[in-house]
Amino acid sequence: MTERSGTPADDPFRGRQPTSHERQSGRPWDASYEDGPAPWDIGQPQRAIVQLASAGAFTGAVLDAGCGTGDNALHVASLGLRVLGVDVAETAVAMARDKAGARGIDAEFVVADAFALGRLGRTFETVLDCGLFHTFEGDERRDYVASLASVTDRGATLYVLCFSDIDPENSGPHPVGRDELDAAFDRSSGWTVAAVEPSRIETTFAADGIPAWLATITRI
Repeated sequence: MTERSGTPADDPFRGRQPTSHERQSGRPWDASYEDGPAPWDIGQPQRAIVQLASAGAFTGAVLDAGCGTGDNALHVASLGLRVLGVDVAETAVAMARDKAGARGIDAEFVVADAFALGRLGRTFETVLDCGLFHTFEGDERRDYVASLASVTDRGATLYVLCFSDIDPENSGPHPVGRDELDAAFDRSSGWTVAAVEPSRIETTFAADGIPAWLATITRI
């Protein structure tokens, strides 16, 4: 990971407001992990992420934005890559650290605000977003995309796995259209969408997965 000038803030939530998802659900993200597994916490890495990793998609320093309890990050780290997983949910981060210790995998997990990633003081060659982007709406997407840009340099790659609108009758919460990905990650934001492919996101209530997009996005 490339160090940048400046020191990460002691308070990762300085100025943080509840996200639209938190307001709609009436619960903070951390509460999702207090009463058993969250719907997206399947106890193993997503198959789409495993396939990406086996194809050599992750290179350099890797950031897992919205890492949850860490299974995707731990899988990538097990391949010998330097991985930092961040999440706003302190309980999830604690669980991820416990998993890393129990499995003997060298991965770092910290509590951080996805809208203020620049406070990490680092840059990354590869970023993974598995199930985070689709929870944001409106200006949140703009702020999140700018936050991702603050920790990446030209040529970095971002992978976004999000619920899709391809099958409205079987879509997950907050389905995203391809046009929404193009709009959020346009050239004016410092990104360009290189590819979008149909995929699946596995959940605790849909083992075969829910329709998703797997987007490959390049920092320009």
